[in-house]
Order: sequence, then structure tokens, then C-alpha cells
Amino acid sequence: MASSPPDSSNDMPSPFGYIEVRGAYENNLKYVSLDIPKRRITVFTGVSGSGKSSLVFSTLAAESQRLLNETYPAFVQGFLPRYGQPHAESLTNLSAAIIVDQQRLGGNARSTVGTVTDTYALLRLVYARLGRPAIGGVSAFSFNEVPGMCPACGGLGQVATVRPEQLTDPDKSLNEGALLFPTFGVNSIFWTIVAQSGFFDPDKKLRDYTAQEWQQLLYQPETKVKLATLGTGRTTYEGLVPKFRRVYLSKDAGQLQPHLRAAFERVVAQGVCEACQGARLSPAALGCRIAGRNIAECAALPVGELAAFVRELCEPTLAPLLAALATRLEQLVAIGLGYLTLGRESATLSGGESQRVKMVRHLGSSLTDLTYVFDEPSIGLHPHDVPRLNALLRQLRDKGNTVLVVEHRPAVIAIADHVVDMGPRAGRNGGEVVYQGSYAGLLAADTLTARGLRHHPPLNTRPRPRTGDLHLAHAALHNLRDVSLTLPTGVLTVVTGVAGAGKTSLLLGCLPQQYPGAIVVDQRISRGSKRSNPATYLGLLDPIRKAFAAANGVSAALFSANSKGACLGCQGLGVVYTDLAHLDPVATVCEACEGRCFTAEVLGYRLRGQNISDVLGLSVAEARAFFAEPAITNTLQALVDVGLPYLTLGQPLNTLSGGERQRLELASELGNTAQIYILDEPTTGLHLHDVATLIQLLNRLVDNGSTVLVVENHLDVVSSADWVVELGPGAGDAGGRVLFEGTPAELLTAAASVTGSYLAQYHSGDAPTAAPVFGPVSSTR
Repeated sequence: MASSPPDSSNDMPSPFGYIEVRGAYENNLKYVSLDIPKRRITVFTGVSGSGKSSLVFSTLAAESQRLLNETYPAFVQGFLPRYGQPHAESLTNLSAAIIVDQQRLGGNARSTVGTVTDTYALLRLVYARLGRPAIGGVSAFSFNEVPGMCPACGGLGQVATVRPEQLTDPDKSLNEGALLFPTFGVNSIFWTIVAQSGFFDPDKKLRDYTAQEWQQLLYQPETKVKLATLGTGRTTYEGLVPKFRRVYLSKDAGQLQPHLRAAFERVVAQGVCEACQGARLSPAALGCRIAGRNIAECAALPVGELAAFVRELCEPTLAPLLAALATRLEQLVAIGLGYLTLGRESATLSGGESQRVKMVRHLGSSLTDLTYVFDEPSIGLHPHDVPRLNALLRQLRDKGNTVLVVEHRPAVIAIADHVVDMGPRAGRNGGEVVYQGSYAGLLAADTLTARGLRHHPPLNTRPRPRTGDLHLAHAALHNLRDVSLTLPTGVLTVVTGVAGAGKTSLLLGCLPQQYPGAIVVDQRISRGSKRSNPATYLGLLDPIRKAFAAANGVSAALFSANSKGACLGCQGLGVVYTDLAHLDPVATVCEACEGRCFTAEVLGYRLRGQNISDVLGLSVAEARAFFAEPAITNTLQALVDVGLPYLTLGQPLNTLSGGERQRLELASELGNTAQIYILDEPTTGLHLHDVATLIQLLNRLVDNGSTVLVVENHLDVVSSADWVVELGPGAGDAGGRVLFEGTPAELLTAAASVTGSYLAQYHSGDAPTAAPVFGPVSSTR
């Protein structure tokens, strides 16, 4: 279906030409054709699943990067990311694309803000040249290299110790499950070695063990033993503690499966390294100073303070190096991250913080005529912080670049030179351009985005009464300043505040420690693989397979693409991947099954006229009408309730956005009652229309008897809360204090609140207008 023409009456023509898209049909795009002005800010809007990412990332950015990679020699291409050619009739006038997405930086304990931005590398060079006493080259100041790392902790700053009392239950025998760690359970390989080692009576309670038996159970070094199940063979036995150290202490807890992560955190105690006191570095590195500070003390300073410290250093021979370091630090301040420290682990950054850290790499670039592609850059930002982001986007445009932004926040949409609204809805009902033109023209249009910009939910003036209290005492994680709070139960509570104020530290870091039964739905949900999909994630596949098996009198295993029923030609994937060495791998539809994943025998079995491949191709809404089995329909209804009716049952999980994956997890919780739910910015990736659905969902959880606590800055969610807690007033060291506790109506007039004035303006009845141009803003108020 052809797209609508630009609204030329409201849209300024571009003197620099256009990126021309003709006939794009990637994913759900319906042969979209449009012209995108170059050297302008174009914002792409639309409900989740409407095709924004398919157009911007999977089509435009992917083709730009694919063509750029082809300019390198074949040998170099073998080391570059591989991009398939997107589905489109033609894409012309592209320029080199730089993608700044919302993917968290992640990394392990050795990855910090300083290392990922290269600012710590510059700081090490400064200390290698100016530090006294001189101790050698730059590697002597690196906690990731042997010359510089603390020998006691290996440069981690922390020492992990195993708590053996958390590995066993003394009131049980081995046969009764006395080994508590999940992978050591009854009938596991390790349990079998322990139980059949000959050292223990498997039916004897651990509390009755002798000192020697406890020593063998917990600390026995590797010893060869003969197991009855191995006949004449021998294997190695070792105690629980050395076994756990060897297998798990080398791993990052964040990389473990959720059930193992929780058990790991119970068993392992993290403590500050006594040798370096958490500084990570060798005594020699810590003894080298500039103006009284060593490099670890500099890395622990807020970036804004460190920038001032570097500017004060006077060494003419190093003037270019010092200027480069100071400029990079000041760029972090300019985009609202002045509260971070270079020593902050990158894995602890939010999605929004991660994205802005990536932006710093491009601010000082002398390159122009690039295409910058941003994926919802306002994620996690308080309204107070949005002007900094807008200033950055304008700065990149004014340097002669094309800026493409996928975004839902009205204040960011308002600065667009050109708007492309996708829709009209999601999935098969989306994939069209329903409006393109100016922001002013969008406000008058008849689309879901336009309606969302014109209308928002009213302020909650009748909050629910609390049913009890949650007590949080002396919270001091990160920048929290000995915060003690009494949070109401049985209501919807929103914790708000500027980025870096301490919201996540409070709700996700401290509250679960005092209430370990709380269910945390954060932004770290698994992306899954090519074989995982909504049906497998929510446990729908088992009842679907059983329904097919019962209807046809065959084994349920036949209806799994990962088991007996899988097509042998593609192993159940539906496509065959051909590796062409340095070229992009080619995915071709499997000729044997024609992309249906199953053998011909399996595809011959039917349930109410549909085969298993047909059923997995149904959307959630279609499947809800197709199935009558309660075990299936209840889960499908939950998916509809969380706003995901457009997903297909067999859609690969790794194709879902972060917001979609988060709502997928929420769908699994809808039937539960009397729970404590903690959600981390659930509006991430949500259109204004989808936010309304989310608010209904949160209210439903509360009405079911649960307590819902949300880290959120979206004013629609704040307006709908029963209780609001605001932290601040600034970020980092300038935050960590409670500014306000009360109802949304009371927040409007709270003198100490940063959010209150924005909320009052939001409900003043004024239509959203383009935001003014802002210059650099300091990191604190």
C-alpha cells in the first residue's frame, strides 16, 4: 500500500536533498515510500509494533552500514558486523549511519564509565606524564592490566567469599536435598558424586556429621573416587566450597540465569578489598599523585568536579592532552551526566544513561554529513533533563548531520523539523505512514499519536487508601543519604526524580533486600534466541502441543520444532543459514518445509482445521479467538490485556523491543494476587496510547490486591499514582534525598519538588509546543 505524501503545506523543503525510500517491506512495512530531509531532525513516532524500528533501523541504518562495510577489504569484512540487504525496492542518497541505541552498555566488573568513554585512558596518560613519583607507563595505572592492578583482588576492588552455611541444610540428609544450590540438587551430576563418594551416609542428617565429614563435605580438595554407577571407572570428588569457587566465582552474577543469580547472591558475600580499599590499583599506582590526588581519587570524583580539577592543571607540554580530557568530561556534564564517576561500573547504568554515554563519543567528532540514528534517547529522563537532550540533537544537526530519532516523548517530538508517524496500529495493522510533515501539522492530524499529544489522563484526585506499610530503613546504597521511608501497601506508588537522583538504587537496590519476596520486573529481561518466542516464554507451547496430540492421537513431542517434529533440513528454524566466510550469512527459506519448521507428517495433523505451523503464525488476538482451552486462553487474554495482541505466537523473542519484553513478563503475573511488584521504568519504548494501556494494567494489579511500586518519570503515570515519592534535588552527590511524599494533587504545589512544576504545567490545559533552544545545563540545580 502506498504511503501518504508529505504535508508540504506545513513542512519546510530541504535544500540539501532527501533520503529516498521506495517500496520498503521489511517486517510489517507495507511497501512504504517516503522522502526524509537531510541535515534535519526527523522524528519517527507510532505505537509499539507500528514499524518505526523496521523502517529506521532494519531498513535505513542496516543498508547504510551494509554498504559502508562493503568498502573494506574482504579480510576486514570478516571482523565486522554482518547486515543482510533489507527488503526495499530502492534506498538512495544514504550517508554513513551511526547508531546510538538504547541497549545497556552491560559489561563486567572491569568495565566502567571511564573505560567505555576512553576518558580513563586519557587520565592514565596524564598521570604517566605528570604523576609523582613517576612509576612507569600508562599500563601501571590500569586496573585491567597486571602492572597496575591490585594483586589481592586482581583489579576488581572487591573480594568474593563463599558462605558455606548457605550451601547446605543441616536438618536434611543428602537424599532429602541437603545441598541447596540449584545445580547441586538431588540426582544432579555433582550430587551423585557426593552421595556415592563413599565418604557419607546419604540418609544421615548433616547435623549429625562428624567434624571430619563436614571437612570432607565442604573443603575436601580434588580426590579420585570410584562410583557404583560408573562400574570400574573413577571420577573426581571435591568439597562444596572449592567446587563452587571454581565453577561460579569466575562468573558475573548478572550473566547467570535468574534462578541461579538469586541463589548465587545468597551464597556469595562481596566485600571491599582490604589491600586497596576498593581502589582496584597497585600500591605504586595509588602512591603516585598530581596536586595531592591519586588516580583512583580522581576516578571517584563526579565528572563535573573532575573536569574542573583537570582545567586547573598547568603543564604547557601537555596542554593538548589536558584540553582533550577536560573537553570529554565537560561533554558528559553537558548531556546531564555530570553526577557519574569514571569508576562507575557500566553495567549499573540505566538504558538512558548508557545511550547518553555513547553520545559523548560523537560530540567532539569533526565528521559531518553523517546520519545519526537514535532509539528513544529520552528513556529514563525527567522532564527537567529533556532540554539537554534536545540541545544535543540540535547540535548534531547544526554541524551538518542528518538526525533520525525514534521517539514517543512529546517534548522531543516538538523539536522535529519533520515528523513521520507510523501506524495506524501495530503488527499486521501497522506498517504504513499515516502522517508526515511538521509538528504543528501532526497536532491537527487524526492519528493515535496526535490524539495522545492532545489528550492525557486527568490527575488522580481520589487515591486508594493504604492497606498497610512497607518500612525502608537507612538506605545508603550509591548516593542515597540514609533514607528512611514508609511506603503504603495496596496502592500504586511512583518514585520519581531527575536522572541519577537515586530512584533505582532505592526501589530496585534497597527495597528487595528488606522484602526479598518482592517481584522485580526490570529492563534486563532476556532477549531470548531464534528458537524462543512468546509461546515458549509463557509456557503456552506445552498446552498447545497437548491439544494437537489429543486431537490426533499422537505424541506431543511431534509438535515441537526443537524435538521430534522438527524439519531435518533446517532443524526447526524454517530458514537455512549459509556462511559465506567474509560476506553476510545468507538466510534462505527451507525448501523441505517451505519455512514452516515441521516435517510433512507433523504438518498433516490438524486442530480445528489448522496445523501447528498455522497456529504459531496466528497473532495473539487471532489465537484468542481460535482456542477454547482455558490453559491457553487465560494466558492469551493476559497478553491482550498488556497491549500485545499483535504479536504472533511464534515470533522470535529476539525481535521484540525492550518494552514488549517487559510487558511479556508482566503478562505472566496478571493472575497473581497479594504480591509486591517493583517495576523499573515500564513506559520504556511505549507510545502515549500504549502508556494508557500500561496504566490500566498497573491498576488491575493493585485492584487484585497487590502493591505496585514504579520507578517512573512519565507524567501520565505520575498523574495516575495513588502515592508519589520524589528524590533529588539533583543527581549523584546532589541527589539521594527525599524531596516529597504524598498524593499527586499535593505534588502540584510542593515547594521543594522538581517534578511538581512540570506536572502543574502538564495539567494546565496548554497544548504541547516546540521547546526553546537550550544551552549547556549544569549537572545540579
